[in-house]
Amino acid sequence: MPPRWPREPDRKDPDYRKIDDRMNFAIHVAIAASINSGLWFFHNLKATTWEWLPGVTLTWTGILLVHLIYIAAIANYSDPSKSI
Repeated sequence: MPPRWPREPDRKDPDYRKIDDRMNFAIHVAIAASINSGLWFFHNLKATTWEWLPGVTLTWTGILLVHLIYIAAIANYSDPSKSI
């Protein structure tokens, strides 16, 4: 069941931005996992010689790791209007 938001969604709301970024990350992980696992499945099924496949997997994993680091450690979800 999708999360329910108790008020009007607004990208200026820090709590909404935080949950939106995390759901966006979850969608990126799901897309990467489904495409990557499909590529590996056909690679193993057809016994292909795709030398580029490990590079794609490592690159995509690195991009997801950078995305995770950004939303977990770098992104500032504080309310700028309350900082004064």
